[in-house]
Amino acid sequence: MHTVMWTFNMPQKKTRDELRAIIAKSAPNYLNIDGLVRKYFGIAEDRQSIVGIYLWQSKEAADQFYTTAWVETVEERWGAAPTRMGWETPMVVESQEGRLIPA
Repeated sequence: MHTVMWTFNMPQKKTRDELRAIIAKSAPNYLNIDGLVRKYFGIAEDRQSIVGIYLWQSKEAADQFYTTAWVETVEERWGAAPTRMGWETPMVVESQEGRLIPA
């Protein structure tokens, strides 16, 4: 498995409600994406940055998804250029379900 985190440093501070509305509108775009296991949206406490954390079946699936067009779309949505960080994910712990998911 492979995890990618995109961070956006917000050029203008938005209210929590504004950020949640943008997230609610964009979240359905991530349903039924080949290779995407899970996606998290995160808002920093000071609302100066947001993150998108994606768990992929493979690095190849992630790389295939993140096209130049995708980057341009999210830049427009958030008003900020994102920074990407990725790492291998050898194990996921589903604590509430009481299970371990090895890569």
